[in-house]
Amino acid sequence: MSPPPTPMIAQTIQLALAPVFVLVAIGNIMNILTTRLGRVVDRSRHLQKLYRETTGAEHDVVVIELRHVDARIALIGRALLLLVMSGLAIGLTVGALFLGEVGGAEFRLTVGTLFFVAILLLMVALVHLLLETRIVHRSLRLPRDLLELERRDL
Repeated sequence: MSPPPTPMIAQTIQLALAPVFVLVAIGNIMNILTTRLGRVVDRSRHLQKLYRETTGAEHDVVVIELRHVDARIALIGRALLLLVMSGLAIGLTVGALFLGEVGGAEFRLTVGTLFFVAILLLMVALVHLLLETRIVHRSLRLPRDLLELERRDL
């Protein structure tokens, strides 16, 4: 069996660049999520300490924030899992492209399906990120009295 002509491999490499760019984007999003997760975990540790030290209404506020933090940790964890799965699907897509080229097999349906699954997983992960940011938005609203909205001089 003779090796495939070089121009065909060059075309396959060019074709594989799009999925690789998606893989880079996935890595960047994972970096953002791990940073957010680190901050949320730090906040949860602080809140756990406050949980033991507070009572009454102050304790209730801590419990509410702990619930928000717990939901955020779960969403970020699921988003990271989905991104890893998406990255693996991208890797399999690139692998199938090259196997098809080198082996002379036709993997169009496999490549298309893998790429579709990778993008679908990426989109679901982004929805999880959106939901996590919505929790932050809801839980970090400033009390109206601190804003002094009645003051017209500012």
